[in-house]
Amino acid sequence: MSRLGKRKGGCCLVILALAAGMVSAGEEHSGGATTVFESGPSAFARPLANISRELRREHSVGNSFFNQNWVAAPSSTEARDGLGPIFNARSCSACHVKDGRGRPPEQGEAIFTMVLRLSIPGRRADGGPVPEPNYGLQFHPRSLPGIVPEGWAAVSYEEEHVAMKDGAPFSLRTPSYEFGSLRHGPMHSEVRLSPRVAPAVHGMGLLEAVPAAVILAHADPDDADGDGISGRPNLVPDLAAGGAKVIGRFGWKANEPTVRQQTAGAFQSDLGITTDLFPDEILPKGGTTAPSGGQPEADTKVLDRVTTYLLTLAPPARRNWKEPQVIAGKEIFSQIGCAKCHFPELKTGEYPAVPELEHQNIRPYTDLLLHDMGEQLADGREDYEAGGTEWRTPPLWGIGLQEVVSGHLHLLHDGRARGFAEAILWHGGEGEASREAFTELNHEEREALFAFLWSL
Repeated sequence: MSRLGKRKGGCCLVILALAAGMVSAGEEHSGGATTVFESGPSAFARPLANISRELRREHSVGNSFFNQNWVAAPSSTEARDGLGPIFNARSCSACHVKDGRGRPPEQGEAIFTMVLRLSIPGRRADGGPVPEPNYGLQFHPRSLPGIVPEGWAAVSYEEEHVAMKDGAPFSLRTPSYEFGSLRHGPMHSEVRLSPRVAPAVHGMGLLEAVPAAVILAHADPDDADGDGISGRPNLVPDLAAGGAKVIGRFGWKANEPTVRQQTAGAFQSDLGITTDLFPDEILPKGGTTAPSGGQPEADTKVLDRVTTYLLTLAPPARRNWKEPQVIAGKEIFSQIGCAKCHFPELKTGEYPAVPELEHQNIRPYTDLLLHDMGEQLADGREDYEAGGTEWRTPPLWGIGLQEVVSGHLHLLHDGRARGFAEAILWHGGEGEASREAFTELNHEEREALFAFLWSL
């Protein structure tokens, strides 16, 4: 490894990291005893390392429903019919390929592993966003035969060249979105548009098993400690609990409280499949005569098995965590403030539904809280308690394997960043101080930081 440059204070970062004992016991176990030691294309698709035989069977059944296409009703495959009438994809895995992260379209390419959320100003009675009058809460460019889709959408990018303090050049791209062939007329003049790529889905069960008190212990909504970081929870209705407001954990704005509700919401909004939690069909304006696949189209058993599958997907182990450059990068990650939101370690609590998830020391690098990320990343779209500039801290475990699994390194909610540097350079608001500190790093320090991120 090349010798790292010195930072303010004159301490070589490698020496500082090693002297501080930056390698913790068990650090490679991102998910505690659930961790899988897999670094190939299936790294995000493995069941918990400690999974029981019975739960593995349920995991396998859920995997089949997650991966196979749904079809239009009526069909001889009654367990998988009911697709649409309007939709974004035909299967869960069409967007979460190999249980990994989707990517944004390239310029002129059809939007596929990304959805476009819509709303207008205001809040519904439950605090949620108000649907756009003609196109609802999500734009659907696909439809069943004989039904006209809502239209098409495309993205274009404008490049902006930026430079680090040492002169190293980078380029940021700002996306803009265009709609065409709109079936139901123009959108509302104040429409709020939020492009969102499909996130990787490993480790979701562990995040659900983190007690609410642990999450709230990291919240500082009024920035009482004066460090410029004011994370706060999103409070959203838990439909299985009668709509009681609980902490949101999943989705780019933490707008879903549980894996089951997140899954049911995706069935409805992305595939047009009804469940017991979301029993209403999403219909194009004016309705349709397309037949239903039953009430609900995905019955409780199907929803439960897919939920179990997602609850029992394991996070992959870290790699190269003892290498000096990685150790130094971990220290830089902390020094420039990234760890204040991407909190390294959490602990799960009681979780009787999946005992394998209980009492695990996990390293997801998230606090599951909302943070103001500034106007440059803002979508302007409120989502329950989340404001238009706020986003949930995305977990970083597995990010070093994203390119292996998904074939790309597009990051952030809309995939505009094409790697670690661009993602950091887009940080504003509560992340601005970390971004500025990042721009002051020299080449060797940046490479150490990236080596640490590759190790996750």
